[in-house]
Amino acid sequence: MEPIPVPGRVSHVSTNQYGFVTGEIPRVDHAPRGTRPMIGELPLVVVDAVPDFDEFYVSTRTTVGRALAVTLRDVDLATDSVDEALVRAYQRWEHVGRLDNPAGWVYRVGLNHARSRLRRLLRRAPAPAEAVEFSVADPAIDQAIAGLSHDHRAVVVCRLLLGWSETQTADALAIRPGTVKSRLHRATNHLEHRLHHLRPEES
Repeated sequence: MEPIPVPGRVSHVSTNQYGFVTGEIPRVDHAPRGTRPMIGELPLVVVDAVPDFDEFYVSTRTTVGRALAVTLRDVDLATDSVDEALVRAYQRWEHVGRLDNPAGWVYRVGLNHARSRLRRLLRRAPAPAEAVEFSVADPAIDQAIAGLSHDHRAVVVCRLLLGWSETQTADALAIRPGTVKSRLHRATNHLEHRLHHLRPEES
């Protein structure tokens, strides 16, 4: 995108692919003693591009978006939620970028955003239009996952789909590692009971 000239303020200002303004912040010389700059003379403050966020965005949006879709079973809601979470991650990248698992932060924020939105929709009338459900290729597996509670499905997604550790999953879901272990145990028992017929027969 071509830079937008701002005479007398900054050398250039432009917007990146996320719609955020970027540009060079000018050096502000001290005003002579006894004088104060007028409001119109104050420098324009802009946001520098956050280093490494572009790479994080590309590697995270599809992975976490798919994980949210499995958890929520709603593709549209998952897409909106991961996008909202990534915008917030960009705004807080100085903090989020230093976390051990920034993708876990995005997943948690996206999940909380989806829950808040669902609560608002449930309070409205009439009922919202039917959402586009997410399903996996095998109908039996899809039905087994759908039979899990929301909390148990979230743990399965984090541990088995995203491959996060118990600690990373606990941080992402704001629960204790012991809770992760117990929920995963119950969820896998449920899945094994529902999917035992898919096991290959022993010769």
